[in-house]
Amino acid sequence: MTAGPQDRAAFIRANTAPEAPALVPEVTLLTATEITPLWQATEDTLAAKDLPPPFWAFPWAGGQAVARHVLDHPELVRGRRVLDFAAGGGLIAIAAAKAGAAAVTAVEIDAYAIAATALNADLNSVAVTAVEIDVVGQPLPDIDVVLVGDVCYERPMALRVMAWLRGLAGTGVLVLMGDPGRTYLPKDGLTALATYRVPTTLELEDRTHRDSVVWRVEP
Repeated sequence: MTAGPQDRAAFIRANTAPEAPALVPEVTLLTATEITPLWQATEDTLAAKDLPPPFWAFPWAGGQAVARHVLDHPELVRGRRVLDFAAGGGLIAIAAAKAGAAAVTAVEIDAYAIAATALNADLNSVAVTAVEIDVVGQPLPDIDVVLVGDVCYERPMALRVMAWLRGLAGTGVLVLMGDPGRTYLPKDGLTALATYRVPTTLELEDRTHRDSVVWRVEP
């Protein structure tokens, strides 16, 4: 059985609670407290197997750093068209909207993440267009700024995404990426803009804090 939009929204509401990320108290997200029970509940409740982990239910360190940076430096997005890539629950997209972006689009390949982003945008009274699509490799003629959090944790994904982001930067798009020291972060082609110490949970990380850097991706 494939869950429909209403099923996904109902499931998210039933298995999460509103909570402000530690580094971004201006934003409220529907958040889970433990990753494994939620993952199992997704399969049990909706009779679906081989679902992706519910990354959308947690504010990850890289995303928190980008959201914080955008709220602290709204001139980066104010009046501009913004894309939140691999949006998860939409934290970065919501921060960009709050910072005055002209339009915000959040993209994901996980239908539950899209549902969570829509719910979270409503919860924060901001306008975000959430789209289930794989945009890697595609041009983005209607986007001025791309914001990315925490995508360098797997080698194939990191290589594919970084090549695309560098290409976008070469067309004049401002590309900002948050990373808390993931294994496959490139060693060059990045300019550090700021570092944030992000409180984390041992349910998700191997430590209680991570120092997350906001990088500008260079062409």
